[in-house]
Amino acid sequence: MKLWDKGFDTAEFVNRFTVGKDREMDLYLAQYDALGCMAHAQMLSECGLLSKEDNEKLQSGLKDIFKMASEGRFEILPDVEDVHSQIEFLLTEKLGDAGKRIHTARSRNDQVVVAVRLFSRSKLMKIIESVKNVFETFISLSDKYKNYLMPGYTHLQIAMPSSFGLWFGCYAESLADDLQTLLSAWKINNRNPLGSAAGYGSSFPIDRQLTTNLLGFYSPDYNSVYAQMTRGKVETVVASALAQLSQTLSKFAADCCLFMSQNFKFISLPKEYTTGSSIMPHKANPDVFELMRAYCNKISVLPFELNRITGNLTCGYFRDLQLLKESYLPIFERMQLCLDFMEFILPKIEPQKDILDNQMYQPIFTVEALNELVVKGVPFRDAYKEVGHAVFEGRFHWDKPLNHTHIGSIGNLCNDKITALFNKIYKEFDFESINNALNNLINK
Repeated sequence: MKLWDKGFDTAEFVNRFTVGKDREMDLYLAQYDALGCMAHAQMLSECGLLSKEDNEKLQSGLKDIFKMASEGRFEILPDVEDVHSQIEFLLTEKLGDAGKRIHTARSRNDQVVVAVRLFSRSKLMKIIESVKNVFETFISLSDKYKNYLMPGYTHLQIAMPSSFGLWFGCYAESLADDLQTLLSAWKINNRNPLGSAAGYGSSFPIDRQLTTNLLGFYSPDYNSVYAQMTRGKVETVVASALAQLSQTLSKFAADCCLFMSQNFKFISLPKEYTTGSSIMPHKANPDVFELMRAYCNKISVLPFELNRITGNLTCGYFRDLQLLKESYLPIFERMQLCLDFMEFILPKIEPQKDILDNQMYQPIFTVEALNELVVKGVPFRDAYKEVGHAVFEGRFHWDKPLNHTHIGSIGNLCNDKITALFNKIYKEFDFESINNALNNLINK
């Protein structure tokens, strides 16, 4: 069944080629398309374009479809082109002419755009909550291990003293910036394209502000051509925000792989969270971090793929846009998997205490010795040379306590400031008003 059927058959190969993976991908969107349909039907009724009786029938039928999709029971039949066709088919089969009226003042173009926006918003809400949980764990670990010193590195050469508090805390602050990027993507995504139809609006006197309110969007995408032009653009913006988040997690995973190696031994995991070798009995591999690094690296390249699909298209709809779904929709599952893993594994990490007692790390204290000489009045460059000669002549030794006090140093992590920054950004998402709008729509 095709919504655009005009009484002739399309060649079977053309059918298969153009539908592609749409049926499979559209299962991600079923419950969100149902939500868009609920808002659209309600708006049509309030604008006098749909009778109250037909609206009540449609709302009941759409709620059944929404429930079916939420529970994973929604199917797109083999002879049905996409999720939009399947929903209209189910409504028409059950309600007769009322089902045929659901497409009034609407196109599949604005249907799919609004469904993707609602899908993205729902998935982002869960991701953002998980980022908050991971952030809080990083802060907790930073506070817990703030007195566990470790070497800092530049060029993978030992450089200056660091601490596990500083290490865990740096990833917490990185997540705060990632949250800011997610907030920008969230705001761009959370606008309503419904009512733009095929991209040029409608001669029906529809109320786009009403559907905006019903679906909990901040505002409509005002220009109907732009509303369609956002397809691909919004997905790329969201994917870019996820890519920034994935890079933070990938870098942490890479650190853990390095720090778990026998040459470092800075951290360890309980043996049940490592894997072995088929030939080397001694191996306890950090496969979990290696796979997370790879998953995150795959996420980080998605914006480039989406950009190449849409980068040379003029304004207006093109079938090229269908392919966005294949890469974009599943990415949220991968991102959520990585965040779920982080929530699980972070508390299991066991930092090594007294690492810097090993004499091999003595050179990292050269800046401490240099600074002490400068405080005593020795010019910086002279102090630098004096300490350098001591190191290369084998005379350097440092056994004094560290006293780092400035903002963001070992002795002043500023975790309270980082937490305040994160929480300020988090409050801007305003999940409550969105949830209230959707609950009112579903339960009306």
